[in-house]
Amino acid sequence: MRINPLFPYPLYLVISAQDCYPQNWLRVAEEAIMGGVDLIQLREKDDDPATFLDKAIRLKKITDHHGIPLVINDAVEIADQIGAWGVHVGQSDCQPLAIREKYGHKMSIGWSIEHILQLESPEISAADHLGVSPIFSTKTKTNTITAWGIEGLKQLRHKTEKPLIAIGRMNLQTAAQAWNAGADSIAVVSAICQSNDPRMASAQLKELLT
Repeated sequence: MRINPLFPYPLYLVISAQDCYPQNWLRVAEEAIMGGVDLIQLREKDDDPATFLDKAIRLKKITDHHGIPLVINDAVEIADQIGAWGVHVGQSDCQPLAIREKYGHKMSIGWSIEHILQLESPEISAADHLGVSPIFSTKTKTNTITAWGIEGLKQLRHKTEKPLIAIGRMNLQTAAQAWNAGADSIAVVSAICQSNDPRMASAQLKELLT
């Protein structure tokens, strides 16, 4: 397996309670870890802070138990409060430089980029890894500009040494394409969260990342 030492997490699960419905999302998370997921991001766009915090605490108990990193989407203060491994932010969220200035190196910072010109942004210097969003358009993420596609991912790979996380309709049919195009990690939502067997789905996806 090709592993980037700067981001040794090839299979990346993005989870929310809604994405897992009607299954129990915490059970899905644990089954996915057992199947081979290397890192989990909690993304709850519609929760109030108290509800998000409660979910983050419960999920962190599971990720800590299994020794894998937990990333919090957008909610930097919650990530800090629970001692999450990292935070992931988009273009309209608190930006990497501001996070680094306030929190130093307490957490790893992921930043979603939607256009290749964003590589020239000063924010790049504070981002530890980049979410390439989306590779293919998806129902779970509607506030993006354009889909990168595999060729766009290849172009991006040639222009940066930052770890790249491919997200956007990653599944058994597309994950290997993104991996072979230079992604260091494949971020999955529906292919695991909506699977009747999250453990098996995770194992099958992990097997592709060689």
